[in-house]
Amino acid sequence: MNGQKRSDVKIGALVEIVLKADQRSGKLTQGRVGKLLTKSPNHPHGIKVMLTDGQVGRVANIVEEAK
Repeated sequence: MNGQKRSDVKIGALVEIVLKADQRSGKLTQGRVGKLLTKSPNHPHGIKVMLTDGQVGRVANIVEEAK
């Protein structure tokens, strides 16, 4: 599942995000969603989130749904 729809991205879900510094390379960083930062219902580049460790990026893939 991709992370373009805000309704698909839940707090606590395991996701892969693209950090701002990694946008050119497309390197993915995995972590759990701590906070949703995008307010609109969808975004073509992915919903912006803050992981529980404080890293901020756009969701590329949802690995595991929130429990």
